[in-house]
Amino acid sequence: MPGDDAPARGVLFDVDGTLVDTTYLHAVCWGEALRQGGHVVTMAAVHRAIGMGGAELLDHLIGDDRDRQADSGVHTAHLTLYKQYWGRLRALPGAAELVRACAGRGLRVVLASSASQEEFSALRSALGADDAIACATSSTDADAGKPAPDILHAALERSGLTPRSTVFVGDAVWDGQACGRAGIPFIRLTCGGTSAAELRDNGAVEVWREPADLLANIERSGLDAVGSR
Repeated sequence: MPGDDAPARGVLFDVDGTLVDTTYLHAVCWGEALRQGGHVVTMAAVHRAIGMGGAELLDHLIGDDRDRQADSGVHTAHLTLYKQYWGRLRALPGAAELVRACAGRGLRVVLASSASQEEFSALRSALGADDAIACATSSTDADAGKPAPDILHAALERSGLTPRSTVFVGDAVWDGQACGRAGIPFIRLTCGGTSAAELRDNGAVEVWREPADLLANIERSGLDAVGSR
């Protein structure tokens, strides 16, 4: 057991697709928003971009030489479409229990999301584990979304954690790339629809199916060794 003067240990959680089952909802809503904006993008390409910040997603899917004055219309369309699902959002199996188990093991639990503040409120409500969450960040806390590490840096600063005393749990290759740039170990879940092999290729130190799977194996996971590097 760490002493009172030991550095705080913690875990940063992505939320969309990691703790709340939203990846495919976002893919459908972004795909339709892009269609309304006159952009032809396959749904497969949209799905693979989910997990990026909104601006980064548009750069990735339709190029940074686009008419950026039209971006606000695409963002508004995505949000309007996505709001229709908010009353039906559901936490992934074992998500709330995993968050509480981490807090119960003395880890400082931080939500590090690229979602807007309005979206983030709906996600936290669906998760239903505010009693175990020490602090949280959203897109308003960072200049750039994932794969840039800004959200992770903001989460570390707000929580008083360091890369050496933290792990990050996420579901997208963009999470892994952000972790690589921030120097934080990346534990990956496949419940967002990305393969284990691709996740490992993007820095995952271990891969689990979903929060319930990680919870069942918590004592042999990276969560049991946080801060031991």
